Amino acid sequence: MPGQTVRIPTGDGDLTAYVASPDQGGERRPGVLVLHELFGLNDDIRRIARRFADNGYVALAPDLYSVGPRAKPLCIRRTMQALRSGEGRAFADIETARAWLAARDDVDPSRMAVAGFCMGGGFAILYASRAPIGVAADFYGAVPREPKELEGICPVFGGYGERDRVFVRQADRLRGHLEQLGVEHQVNLYPGAGHSFMNQHGPVRSLLIRLSPMQAGYHEESAEAAWATMLDFFERNLEAPQDVT
Repeated sequence: MPGQTVRIPTGDGDLTAYVASPDQGGERRPGVLVLHELFGLNDDIRRIARRFADNGYVALAPDLYSVGPRAKPLCIRRTMQALRSGEGRAFADIETARAWLAARDDVDPSRMAVAGFCMGGGFAILYASRAPIGVAADFYGAVPREPKELEGICPVFGGYGERDRVFVRQADRLRGHLEQLGVEHQVNLYPGAGHSFMNQHGPVRSLLIRLSPMQAGYHEESAEAAWATMLDFFERNLEAPQDVT
């Protein structure tokens, strides 16, 4: 599925993003924001966006480091501060990306989703609690301590690796918050997987992260199971498509 890089104007410069859409026309499609890991918008996140497109979504992956300081370490620091505080530039950029995606002629703005990975997973659930999003997916993301921080959230799919000794407890926290809030959810633990089991990194980066307590690395069996379950969860929680007039 082909995709393209786009630049979305903001008040502080252009937000770079990658968009992938289905080949078939004739009806408005659901839209999904794909929020990247700490590594940023890379070929792997583009691959994930294209896979969403293969399954009927118009997918937009914004680069949360593209607006602001040129030095990437400063961008990462600012973005992580936003995640910890629950406010800041990154949330504004995600909302800009959502509005741009929702305004496309081939997108049904009433059927919007967000899916995030690691850092992006943390952003996905926080953003989904304050934005017009119909369903969210959090893959191995940090979860706020208090359930009130997720008040107003849509149905949530969560995926965590059981071998991830750093983030595995976040699965129970997410499940507990959503149960307390009475929100539909499905939070799965994948026994053979560690952190980043959905992501395909290069060999050097894969070796480095695999040596960490997170036992990080792509795990095909778990990734394929998660894709199937997540897509089914998304379909059940988004409304029927609307014909383009």
